[in-house]
Amino acid sequence: LLILGPLLVGLTALGFSFTIPPTFTAKTSFLPPQQQNSAAATMLNSLGALGGLAGAAAGIKNPADQYVAFMKSNQLLDALIDEFDLMNRYEAQYRTSARTALMGSSRIASGKDGIITVEVDDTDPQLAADMANAYVTQLEALMSRLAVTEAQQRRQFFESQLEATKQKLTDAEILLSQTGVSSDVLKSAPATAIAGVAALQAEVTAQEVRLGSMRGYLTETAPEFKQALTTLGSLRAQLAKQSEGARSSTSRADGSSGGARDDYITRYREFKYQETLFELFARQFEMAKLDESREGATIQVIDTATAPEFKSKPKKALIAVLATFATGFLLLLWVFVRQSLKNASQDTESAQKLASIRVAFRRAFGLS
Repeated sequence: LLILGPLLVGLTALGFSFTIPPTFTAKTSFLPPQQQNSAAATMLNSLGALGGLAGAAAGIKNPADQYVAFMKSNQLLDALIDEFDLMNRYEAQYRTSARTALMGSSRIASGKDGIITVEVDDTDPQLAADMANAYVTQLEALMSRLAVTEAQQRRQFFESQLEATKQKLTDAEILLSQTGVSSDVLKSAPATAIAGVAALQAEVTAQEVRLGSMRGYLTETAPEFKQALTTLGSLRAQLAKQSEGARSSTSRADGSSGGARDDYITRYREFKYQETLFELFARQFEMAKLDESREGATIQVIDTATAPEFKSKPKKALIAVLATFATGFLLLLWVFVRQSLKNASQDTESAQKLASIRVAFRRAFGLS
């Protein structure tokens, strides 16, 4: 029993394995876009408060894991399902079932070296290779619609800020031209004082934007948040002090503080404020575009998937061996149990206990 039984089951499992359709595994690997030390890093540090604006837009901690998540997204899976008509191939009634079947036949992983591998199983070797390569193609298409890299996020962020500030600068310039003050006034001492106040006001605005972005990922008790709050308070104090000094110098230069001159000062200060913001955002936008162009190709394919020449499963020998050992273990266990029951039946006390157990089981299942 312990010899012929396992051998018989192992041979049966071996014969059954020949009826299983062979499965082929295609594999591709690629290197995702790498996060480089951007040329804007030095400028971000030199800009002080404005440097934190890009921090909210960046902050990718593990790019490889992020791209793996993209490849498992419903949007990318649906694109593959439609491209290869997997609803019919997997005989799925619902798209959710097709996604589950596709993920079951796919394995996406990132290694410590940053390389992402994609493996796809299918009974058709060429289809498995095409689907593995399509994962990379669809990922590139998805990335073209998203701002993924740090440079792309900074470029997108500063582009939106630049457009808004440009419109405000145009409006401020129009209002300034309506004051009727000659261009010679722009070179006067009051204008210079107001320009300094406008620049400081721009820094205050930039720090406020940074503080608002930090609330999304930091608590108010975080040291970095407290430091940013202290910096904002210091900038506001400097702004109040310089604003008072600018008003005093303007009053001394004019000898009066009313009429068209006050209207001009207000509009000129707004104009210089928007102009300073526009220059800061334009500088950062150009640096982000430069960094984005330096990144080059978004995805670098290392190994393109080709139609596999050998099947990956079923592994007939492994199935036969596992079936043989599993059957041998179960039969050995059954032999021990049968011998124990046989020995127990020869003892009067043990026989009575076994009889009681049988009666209890029959009553529990309503057999007696």
